[in-house]
Amino acid sequence: MDCQIYGVLFLLTLASALQENPTAKPSNSTAQINSNSVLVALLDSHYTELSELVEKALLLQTLEEAVAKHNITIFAPRNEALERELDPEFKRFLLEPGNLKSLQNLLLFHMIPARIESNHWPDKPLHHTTLCREKIPLNGDKTVSTAKLIKSDDIIRPDGVIHGIERLLIPKSVQQDFNARRSLRTTSAVLPEGAPEVDPRTHRLKKPAPPVPAGGAPALPIFDAMAPGPSLAPAPAPGPGGPHHHFDGESQVKDFIQTLLHYGGYNELADILVNLTSLATEMGRLVSEGYVLTVLAPNDEAMAKLTTDQLSEPGAPEQIMYYHLIPEYQTEESMYNSVRRFGKVNYDTLRLPHKVAAEEADGSVKFGRGEGSAYLFDPDIYTDGRISVQGIDGVLFPAEESTAAPKAAPAAKIVSRPRRDVDQLLKQAETHSRLACKVKLFYGLGKLLEVTCKMLGAVGQDAHFSSCH
Repeated sequence: MDCQIYGVLFLLTLASALQENPTAKPSNSTAQINSNSVLVALLDSHYTELSELVEKALLLQTLEEAVAKHNITIFAPRNEALERELDPEFKRFLLEPGNLKSLQNLLLFHMIPARIESNHWPDKPLHHTTLCREKIPLNGDKTVSTAKLIKSDDIIRPDGVIHGIERLLIPKSVQQDFNARRSLRTTSAVLPEGAPEVDPRTHRLKKPAPPVPAGGAPALPIFDAMAPGPSLAPAPAPGPGGPHHHFDGESQVKDFIQTLLHYGGYNELADILVNLTSLATEMGRLVSEGYVLTVLAPNDEAMAKLTTDQLSEPGAPEQIMYYHLIPEYQTEESMYNSVRRFGKVNYDTLRLPHKVAAEEADGSVKFGRGEGSAYLFDPDIYTDGRISVQGIDGVLFPAEESTAAPKAAPAAKIVSRPRRDVDQLLKQAETHSRLACKVKLFYGLGKLLEVTCKMLGAVGQDAHFSSCH
């Protein structure tokens, strides 16, 4: 009954389309469709299971175009073959929305773009190409592949013929899709758990982290997932991926570095990430474990202003780059909306405990403060949902380092004096020189008297000058 309704609705839709535009020339796909078509007969036939699958597979338009070009032959499985004898798991696979292409190929495998009636059946095996472009053999014993004809010439129409067969025909492509549906995770054995591990930082047993759903945020903060510094222990060798294997961080980091190179103007940053440091490897490991990153990428013009002293110290390139990595996923729109709403925003960086400040300036986002600030220059160079790269026109440094730079001593100022002041200074200098000469003279006379008294005392005690006062 449902198939009769489908056939009536199909004819009504076609009639209304012609009434809306009677002067328009009908297309080839609808010119040959009428009530006596093999498609209408299929929808109105006792092959209800097949007709329902055709409706669910959205194949009416494709079959209309095929019938408009040539006759077709349909091999229709009986209802019992589709309803009871078909594997329930295979039927569930076909009806899943993501497997629509497999369902379409399965149904088109039962249709040949040629008219083959029982009196024209080949005596020898003959392969015909179906509407899904896979070949199907017609054998001389009235069999189609491995299915027997149970009702030859069951429905005959001017544009095609329908034969009834005993079972469903499955092409190799659909069988391969069905076999590959299982993931390795469901069929693999459960790995045994190892011995408990000791955390080298706290010297306590590591507690297993709670299970994280696919695509969820990691249980630990990103700072605990980073490789330890040289003061603790050498960084561990990078593994093939995170423990959950949800993301391929290595490929994503390669993609954004290649994007920087193709974008142009960021070759120095790419060279530091790949050749001078191991930051590219560490970023890939973090992304594989589920973390997100925003890279504030200084362009080549800004990197050229770095001095040799700033890059020569051990670990200096890493520390500079860590200050440009934000453990959040930010785009130009999200950062601009934040600074527009809150005025000034401080973003955490991978260089603890320093934060990078952001504020709105000239319709854009400005990072840092004072002379060491940088503007958002090339927004959204790379955004894939896990890594965001934002180009800036300067190299950022923490506020403590920018203020601790030694300041040059101010130059001595030469104050010009009027002529009157110069004359007074000269007179004062002359007066001081005269006084100094008098002091020296009196000092010399005092010494002379002291020596004379000592000589007279040595000559005799009866002299008039017995003492000097």
